[in-house]
Amino acid sequence: MDKCRCCNAPSPHVFLPMGAHPPANMFVPPADAAKPQPAFSLDMAACLDCGLIQIEDQIPADFFRHYLYVPSGAQTMHGHFEQTAQVLTKLADGGLIVDIGCNDGLLLGACIRLGAKTLGVDPAANLVPLAKERGVEVHVAYFNPETARELLAARGPAKVIVTTNTFNHIGDLDSFMQGVAILLAADGSFVIEVPQALELLKRNRFDNIYQEHVSEFSLLSLKRLGERFGFRLVHVDPIAVHGGSMRVQLQRESLGSFPSESVLELLDAEEAYGIHDRVTYDAFAARIEAVRRQLIDKIDALRSEGKKIAGYGAPAKGNTLLNYFGIGPDRIDFLVDKNPLKHGLLSPGMKIPIRGVEAIEAEKPDVLLVLAWNFFDEIRSQQAGFEQGGGKFLMPLPEPALLP
Repeated sequence: MDKCRCCNAPSPHVFLPMGAHPPANMFVPPADAAKPQPAFSLDMAACLDCGLIQIEDQIPADFFRHYLYVPSGAQTMHGHFEQTAQVLTKLADGGLIVDIGCNDGLLLGACIRLGAKTLGVDPAANLVPLAKERGVEVHVAYFNPETARELLAARGPAKVIVTTNTFNHIGDLDSFMQGVAILLAADGSFVIEVPQALELLKRNRFDNIYQEHVSEFSLLSLKRLGERFGFRLVHVDPIAVHGGSMRVQLQRESLGSFPSESVLELLDAEEAYGIHDRVTYDAFAARIEAVRRQLIDKIDALRSEGKKIAGYGAPAKGNTLLNYFGIGPDRIDFLVDKNPLKHGLLSPGMKIPIRGVEAIEAEKPDVLLVLAWNFFDEIRSQQAGFEQGGGKFLMPLPEPALLP
């Protein structure tokens, strides 16, 4: 990359080159197991001006037209979106809420139950029937200035534009922000929920970056990006989902709103941690290498004891970890996932078989490597029988630990 996609500062610092990876949600049918997968370089770089952690956008055009991740697969997300819907509905005050990257409609369905007017935008046509079951109208398209003008003509301005765990997928943030500037009402709010770079750095969450998650945002990076398009960052709420995220609210500068105390506090915390310092990122890369060695040694030691190991979850972040660390079917017998769209497929790159969660009871693994670590509390509760029977959970991050 020759410049930062948020603030345009030149030459982001490459600190963790992870080699070539297939797209993390490009699961493989067993019949295609012998075929090579397309793979693209995954080199983490940091903007030392604004603290954006980023990779080059190399996903093929139209990749998101068919998508396998759905938030409704995790019970945690139901409760989270219920709470988010209350925030959005209050901000909208009877106006239109547009959710960009609405997926299966889980968030907008909660908004509808609160009486809100809604519209979803998503390029994944295969998810539209799931959203419609929740009463959500979906405009199937990528969001850009052309889409924004089309929606403005058809539905009028949006009082709230929201994007949850989608903004980090966008390679061309300038085009996206131009669309927001077109569609958002003069007194409207643009609300972004994304994992935050500071939490990634503190907790060794390198796997949050993959071919679809091209950015891990600092609050400063969102502030700088908004300013380039006439927006002011006015509020931020830390939220627990996805291992440490933030809900950020931007408004047009013409409204004259001042940043809340929470904005100033998080900006200060980022500065104090060293988001502008090269050594911060180089130290992170050294920790990840140590984690890689420790995790492989722990898995190999368990295998040498005759233990059967399965992976819980086949999330995109898990595929980043498996591919970068080189953990394949010689170390992990199979993966389980609650999402039926992934059952019977092989994981990208490592090509580990993916089965339903019921395979845990049928195959009785001794250890579950928790790849969906962001939902560990929910997983542990659901797998109480596994744990009571002597099963153990292997947590890979922030450093390998065998529980209990």
